[in-house]
Amino acid sequence: MVVRVAPAFVAVVIAAPLMAQSAQSSPQPAPSYIAASAVGETRVTPDRALVQVTVDSRGGSAASAAAENRTKQERVIAAVKATGVASPQIRTAGYRVNPEYAERPERGKAPNVTGYRANNTVQVEVRSVENIGRVIDAALGAGATNIGSVGLYASSTDSARREAVRLAVTKARGEAESAAAAAGGTLGTVIELTIDPGAVPRPLLQNVVVTSAASISSGGEMPMAPMYTPVEPGESLVLAVVRVRWQFVSGPR
Repeated sequence: MVVRVAPAFVAVVIAAPLMAQSAQSSPQPAPSYIAASAVGETRVTPDRALVQVTVDSRGGSAASAAAENRTKQERVIAAVKATGVASPQIRTAGYRVNPEYAERPERGKAPNVTGYRANNTVQVEVRSVENIGRVIDAALGAGATNIGSVGLYASSTDSARREAVRLAVTKARGEAESAAAAAGGTLGTVIELTIDPGAVPRPLLQNVVVTSAASISSGGEMPMAPMYTPVEPGESLVLAVVRVRWQFVSGPR
């Protein structure tokens, strides 16, 4: 696992004395503090993917376009399941049937309907990186007309997230200690520590080449194993942003 920490931001705040609450109470100085923020970063290798598989069909009527689409999509889903994908890993992501019109309607007349188009998209969760290319090729071979996207992700990022938090806090403390020393003091106890919940894993590189499945043989010799669409998982960043405040303990003057 590769780790890196982004630069931190440090603020040194020395508060002015508080105003007296009443004539009987003497002014008390507000505690000074040093605030720092930092980003911790780790990287994980994706082990799963969400693949968008679409089937487009056309027909002279809405019913015929939908019927043809249904037949094709049933074949596609059956082919995807044959690769080892279970039914709960497949869900409909979009479906529509729309009329298609002539490009140049006659002046003064309503657009002429030339046919109908049906579009059905399913989202397939592939739980093995090694199986992604096989699923893509099976879908295309069964009649899928479009692979809309392949979203690669890691199924577990908990340990990477905790390591990113640790790195961020370490970085923030290092910066704060330097600032405190430069200001003639040291860090006291932690007043506040906040972890930003908004940082989520994001892919560094995602390159999917969609081709037809093929078997390769060399020089008439024994055929090699089937070669599927290449899918490189790359790495995903796991980020943690922390903001920390420490008491500032003044040194001897």
